[in-house]
Amino acid sequence: MRGFRQDEEYQWKAPFYFIQGADPQFGLMKAWAIGDCDSGGDEWEEEIKLTEQAVQAINKLNPKPKFFVLCGDLIHGMPGTQWRKDQEQDLKNVLKKVDQDIPLVFVSGNHDIGNAPTPETIDDYCKHWGDDYFSFWIGGVFFLVLNSQLYFNSSKCPELKQAQDEWLNGQLAIAEKQKCKHVIVFQHIPLFLKDPDEDHDYFNLEKSVRHNIMEKFQKAGIKAVFSGHCHKNAGGFYKGLEMVVSSAIGCQLGEDTHGLRVVIVTEEDIVHRYYSLNELSNQGIGASF
Repeated sequence: MRGFRQDEEYQWKAPFYFIQGADPQFGLMKAWAIGDCDSGGDEWEEEIKLTEQAVQAINKLNPKPKFFVLCGDLIHGMPGTQWRKDQEQDLKNVLKKVDQDIPLVFVSGNHDIGNAPTPETIDDYCKHWGDDYFSFWIGGVFFLVLNSQLYFNSSKCPELKQAQDEWLNGQLAIAEKQKCKHVIVFQHIPLFLKDPDEDHDYFNLEKSVRHNIMEKFQKAGIKAVFSGHCHKNAGGFYKGLEMVVSSAIGCQLGEDTHGLRVVIVTEEDIVHRYYSLNELSNQGIGASF
C-alpha cells in the first residue's frame, strides 16, 4: 500500500472513501459476442477504452479516494492460453496511468489463476499482481483480501487452501480483539448473489462452504464483503453482514452499465453506490450520493 505507514493507520481518523471495480477482463467482450468464451478472446480494444475511462474518472475525483481495488478477473485469458501475456501487459499499461497518490489493490479471480488453480498458476499471479491474500489497515478500518477460488475448487492445491484458512483464522482473531471501526473483505466470487440460502452455481460459493465463511465473518464483526464475478449488480444480507456484488468495468451480463462502485466509510456505517463510467466521468460523486 504505497503511501501509507501501517503504524499510523490503526486508529480512526475521519471518514474516507475508496473505489471498487471488478472484471475488466480484457478479451471477454469479443469472446462473449461470438459465443466462444474458451478461445475467442483475441480482441480487447473495447476493454482498454473502458478501463482507460475508469482510470480517468478516478483521477479526476477530489478529494482523492484512499485506494482503488479491482476485485478479480483482471484479464480473460486463463493460465496457459494464447492471449494472456498480451492482455496482462495491456492492462498494466492502462493502470500505470492511475494517479500515483491512489494505491492499487488487486484481488485474484478465476480467470487470473484458473477455475481449479494450481501452485504454479497462483505463483504466476503473485509474480504479476502481488499476494493472492493479505490484509491492511487504513484509518482504523481493517481490510482483508481473499483468494476465493481456493473456496470454489482447491482440488489441485489443498495445501494452499489450508494455508489461507489458517491465516484467515488468525486475521479474524485480530479483528475480534482490535478496536477497529469496521472490517471489510474483498474477494472475487460472491458468497451469495441475493439470498444466503440460494442454490450453488458458477457465480457463488457452495452452500456449506458459504455458511461456514459467513458464520466466521459474522462472529468476527465483519460488516461487508465486496466482490465481482457476476458481471451484474447484486447483493443481500446475512445477520447484518452485507454481501455487495458489483458489475463489471468490462463485459456486462445483465442490464447494468460499465461502472465502478464508490464506497464511503464513516465512523458508524459503510455506504456505497454503483456509478456508470459515464456518470462518474461527467459528474463525479457529487451531491447525488
